[in-house]
Amino acid sequence: MSEISGKIKIILVDDHNIVRDGLKILLMGVGDIDVIGEASDSDELFDLLKTCRPDILLMDISMPKMSGIEITQVIRNDFPDIKVIILTADITEESVFGSLNAGAFGYLPKNVKRSELLEAIYTVSDGQEYLASSFTNLVFRSYIRQAQKENTSSALKEEPLSKRELEIVELFSEGLTYKEIADRMNISVRTVESHKNHIMEKLGLRSIVDLVKYAIKHGLIRL
Repeated sequence: MSEISGKIKIILVDDHNIVRDGLKILLMGVGDIDVIGEASDSDELFDLLKTCRPDILLMDISMPKMSGIEITQVIRNDFPDIKVIILTADITEESVFGSLNAGAFGYLPKNVKRSELLEAIYTVSDGQEYLASSFTNLVFRSYIRQAQKENTSSALKEEPLSKRELEIVELFSEGLTYKEIADRMNISVRTVESHKNHIMEKLGLRSIVDLVKYAIKHGLIRL
């Protein structure tokens, strides 16, 4: 397919032809999404990236040569404008946690419904993280356990966040979506996103899960 201006450009990365074909069928006919390529392993993907640049990689974890997590790390460092959504049958805590730490913007099970797949694509395209609801509690429980083991100080001596920003952090830590936070605080989704970006810039963080981990470790939210 050709790269059409204004569309969300996607490359499918999975070592099973039938999975890639199924995804193409699911995305077929969606007017603002364009599947511009597909790859079965890291070599094919990086060759493809020499000639075309997607907005999103829709990628499995378990693949030959480099894993999806390893590829995500390379993408995060070398192609920061490309966002990765992991779509996989591997739903272990280790794989979810590893993918998000590597820089994935989204994580979905392969049995996801078409409507949620599209929601994830649109959310990530807007620069926001998307975690399937079935994984939210798993991820935050993992961060809490890790923070409790690592935390040796009670809190930061000087708090760089405002009261409103602390409230935003706490709501994100509860696993709420941008829309849910906006409704709770009676503000727009764009305002929530603006607050989040300002907080991330202040703290030098790169993702919502980094923010939650930071907040737990430094006592900015209650466990």
